[in-house]
Order: sequence, then structure tokens, then C-alpha cells
Amino acid sequence: MITKRLFITSIVLFCLISVPGQAMTAESLDIRLDDQGRAQITFDYSLSFFENLAVFLRIADPAQELKSALEYNFGKPVQVISVSNGQAVFTVDQFASVRDQDGQTIVRTPSMSFLEAEKVLKSYWFAPLVKADFSPSVTTVTFPDGYREQFSDQIEIPSITHRYP
Repeated sequence: MITKRLFITSIVLFCLISVPGQAMTAESLDIRLDDQGRAQITFDYSLSFFENLAVFLRIADPAQELKSALEYNFGKPVQVISVSNGQAVFTVDQFASVRDQDGQTIVRTPSMSFLEAEKVLKSYWFAPLVKADFSPSVTTVTFPDGYREQFSDQIEIPSITHRYP
């Protein structure tokens, strides 16, 4: 009887481990800029069973991985404001450049790429077991005057320049 249970448990574990699953899906990325170029970045994501297990066992930390990817992209310190099971909130000082010209404010955001996050994931021992989607379903950039730009399913977001009075 014990041998039969052990055999069945082994088969179930083998199936769970050998079938690649969706590890993380980037649901949305919301970037809100203030008039000084500071950004509040809210990242919503969903985790699979394997990713939740990795987080629970402290093997992986999605918020830390995103923080590292953001710092790599922007070359600036990123502050983690809050982290929950499906959301991480960050701030980045001087995220966008802001200047005044001819009575208008010109704000320029940097381009962004989440390819680095994919590279980091591949460095983990469990990388062959998971398949992550780091391109947010929707990325929204909101400027201080309320103007918005949206992108769908893009792993790289271009720089945006916006003028307002």
C-alpha cells in the first residue's frame, strides 16, 4: 500500500514538474508622472502555482526582480513603496526629463525594455519549468496634465515626449 502511494505521488510530482507552466503574467503597468518628472509605477501581475511557491520559499521575488530591471533600464534608484501578491508599487525620482520652453512644459520619458527581466529569470534553476510573459497587457503613461499614452502587449516601450501649457 505504501509503495503504491509513493508511486502515485512520484508520478503526480513528475507531471507537475515536467509540464512547463505560465510563471508570471504582466497584467498592467501604470506610470503616473508629476510635474517634477517623478514617477509612481504600479505593476499588476499574476503568478502561477510554481511562481507562488518560489515566492513563498523565497527563491524568487517578483518585486525585487522588477526593481532590478527598472534600475538597470533607468540607471536611477527605485524605491519600493508596497508589494502584495499581485501588485508592486515603486517610485523613481527624475524618471522623466522636464523643461520649460516658450511657455510650455516639455516632458520626455525614457524608453523601457523588460528583456532584462527575462534574462534574470533564465538565471534561476527553475527557469526550464516556467514560462513568463513580461510584456504588460496594457502599459499606461499618464502625464501631469492628464494626457495619456497606452501600449498593448509590448516588451519595449518607446520614449514619449509630451508638451503642455
